[in-house]
Amino acid sequence: MNIPTNNNTQNLKSLTLDLVPSINKEGLMQGIKKDGKKYSVRKHRKGYLMPDVWIKFREALTSERAKLTADALIQLGCRINESRYIEERDIDYERNTLRLRITKTKAKKGEKWGKPRTIPISTQFTKKLKKIFATMPGKPLPMLSTPAFNIALKKALTKIDYPEPWMISAHNIRKTHGNWLKIMGNLRIMDIDASEICLRLGHDYNTFLKDYGSSGVMDNKDIMLIQRILGDLYQRR
Repeated sequence: MNIPTNNNTQNLKSLTLDLVPSINKEGLMQGIKKDGKKYSVRKHRKGYLMPDVWIKFREALTSERAKLTADALIQLGCRINESRYIEERDIDYERNTLRLRITKTKAKKGEKWGKPRTIPISTQFTKKLKKIFATMPGKPLPMLSTPAFNIALKKALTKIDYPEPWMISAHNIRKTHGNWLKIMGNLRIMDIDASEICLRLGHDYNTFLKDYGSSGVMDNKDIMLIQRILGDLYQRR
């Protein structure tokens, strides 16, 4: 089974002439389809959350499935459509690794199916997964659907008065994970470099350089919060 490619960027390029800036929502473009229905497209998907905002956001989520979905995305950095296929057989509890069996197919690069990735996970998240799967053997991780999670996400961000919540989606949690790893690696707090982050996220190096930010935006408090959230990921155990 292959994950369908996200057509957000293609839609933006092909429909640019029909799009106009949203009056009330900066960064959002709006248009009308041939059938008369309105649609919205974000100008970019590079936004990410600071760690103190992440903690408030997670606490504002109102269901356990929404919190689990958020936890999986921030801990793994995978696409939400990759995480929903995770089963207990994909986890090595002894080595603290997880295999993403079903991944995005990059048709533009000539792929006929996605390439599986095996990534390290923290001992804290390993224990959480073990506890979850003990109650539901043989079933995949109980993630929310992408639309359901995006609705829950925007409600939670609005609740904590986050500016421009319409610019954040499930994809931006993946961006958050990648940015945090880059920052922690640059500061030598985590034993990780750019090549490892690219392998983890399923990115090429050019995408990594273009889409991930600078460690200069974080202070010591931010660093301590990231360590608390990500646990012992990429740290000596």
